[in-house]
Amino acid sequence: MQTELQIPDTQAKTAIAVGKIAETAELLGEKITVNMGPSHPSTHGVLRLVLELDGEVITKATPEVGYLHRGDEKIAENMQYNQFIPYTDRLDYLAPLANNVAFALAVEKLMGWEIPPRGKAIRVLCCELARISAHLLGLGAYAMDLGATTVFLYTFTEREKIYNLIEKLTGARFTTSYTRVGGQTRDLPEGFLQEVRAFVDSFEPVVDEIDKLLTRNRIFVDRTKDIGVISKEDAISYGLSGPNLRGSGVEHDLRRANPYLDYERYDFEIPIGTVGDAYDRYLVRMEEMRQSCKILRQVVEKMPVGPINWHDPKSTLPDKVAVLTKMEELIHHFIVATQGVDAPEGEVYFAAENPKGELGFYIYSKGGGVPYRLKIRGPSFVNLSILPKLLPGHMVADVTAILGSLDMVMGESDR
Repeated sequence: MQTELQIPDTQAKTAIAVGKIAETAELLGEKITVNMGPSHPSTHGVLRLVLELDGEVITKATPEVGYLHRGDEKIAENMQYNQFIPYTDRLDYLAPLANNVAFALAVEKLMGWEIPPRGKAIRVLCCELARISAHLLGLGAYAMDLGATTVFLYTFTEREKIYNLIEKLTGARFTTSYTRVGGQTRDLPEGFLQEVRAFVDSFEPVVDEIDKLLTRNRIFVDRTKDIGVISKEDAISYGLSGPNLRGSGVEHDLRRANPYLDYERYDFEIPIGTVGDAYDRYLVRMEEMRQSCKILRQVVEKMPVGPINWHDPKSTLPDKVAVLTKMEELIHHFIVATQGVDAPEGEVYFAAENPKGELGFYIYSKGGGVPYRLKIRGPSFVNLSILPKLLPGHMVADVTAILGSLDMVMGESDR
């Protein structure tokens, strides 16, 4: 007798196949590796994350950097100090004014120069405007990553107002190249301080509005609260700086810890977090914008009068009128413009409190107008180093919330 072959229906066959695959995967401990970036919008630049997943849970994370590498440090070793200033614009390209100032201060430390009080106050004004501008973009993009598009519109509207001020001061909106070693290219335009005061007056209520939109927003809080927790000990051991360090409860700000530009004369608070999660890092940046407004008000009220630049007959450019009318000044202008500042031999390191954290410059000089070695400590690069420890154990959807809370920019990471 011939036995009839029994063939299961399609659903039964599918169920058997899926069951066998699941059983095999469980036995083998199979995991999947996916690439996030380098062209993913939520990586905020050309960052590639190699994620090893067990289902939706991250078990291993490897950040890959270098896609934007431009060799800035080697470029600096082949040009005069002032010629390198436009390249500092391209580090944290969201705060070019602050980058200019940090580099100029490093070279001035090597030279032993200290610019006049008015020049210092102008630089403080530049740095705090840059801090607000960078935080506005970071917070607006972060909110949009998590679904709050309205906040992005608020922050970019205010950022455009800052760009209008920057354009009036420097002649450019994005890559400013305003600072020079020993001072600035020009003094403040007429009525500029009044415009800064008017901006601060209109901006502070907008910060309160953003606060209302996000700080108690149920979706935003659920996406950031207790996500990406960095302990105080880990933040210190990984060398984090800026809001990412202060969000973990470490009260360290170079404007207070190692004062420069007379920051010790300004009254402002250093906001710190308590938990160290993504939500705390958001709160720290919100409060930092308020504190920057407080500093800007003091700069406007106490702006000194007098010169803005250091004067050194051998290393700074002479007055333009004298160059056009006197032979000695013309020769002197030619020498400084072609050979650069006459730097002494020695080594210096200077770091400034930039929006992303500690931006440092190490300069090794063998004399003359070109550094023998120059190294840059990019805060974003160091802040990214904690990702292999921070991401495992989180869901894939949490990566967006964690990256946005770290607020890195790849221009100063790859350098």
